[in-house]
Amino acid sequence: MAQKRFHTGTGPSQRQLRVGELIRRTLSDVLLRGDVHDPDLNRHSITVGEVRTSPDLKMATAFVLPLGGQDAEGALEALRRNAGELRHLVAKGMTLKYAPQLRFVLDETFDRMDDTRRLLSEDRVRRDIEADGDDEDQD
Repeated sequence: MAQKRFHTGTGPSQRQLRVGELIRRTLSDVLLRGDVHDPDLNRHSITVGEVRTSPDLKMATAFVLPLGGQDAEGALEALRRNAGELRHLVAKGMTLKYAPQLRFVLDETFDRMDDTRRLLSEDRVRRDIEADGDDEDQD
C-alpha cells in the first residue's frame, strides 16, 4: 500500500513542528553564545519566537525580534548577512539529512497582542463585552 509522501492537511505536520522547534532552540543557543563572528550581530540580543519549516524541511523561516524591538531592521539585516554561517552552526547542532536554508522575518506577534489589548480596553468594546456577560447570566 502506498504511503503519502507529503502532508496534505491544513496545518504543518508533526515532523515540521518538531524540526521547527529543534531549529528554534539550536538557533537561539547559537545567538546566545555569540558564535557568529560579526560584531553587528553580537551586539543585539535576539529572541527567536518561532521557526516554520517547509514540507520538505529544506527551508526554515525564523520569526525573530531584538530585545525591546530596538533597531529591528539592523538586527534583521545582520541575520540575513550571516545566514550562511548561522545555517552551518545550526546544522552542526542537529542531526538532519539536509541543513535547512534560513530566512529571517520580524516577529509581529507582540505587536498584535498589544493591539488586541488596546482594542479590548476601549470603553465601547468593554461595554459590549459586559452587556454580553449580563445576557448570559439571565439564561
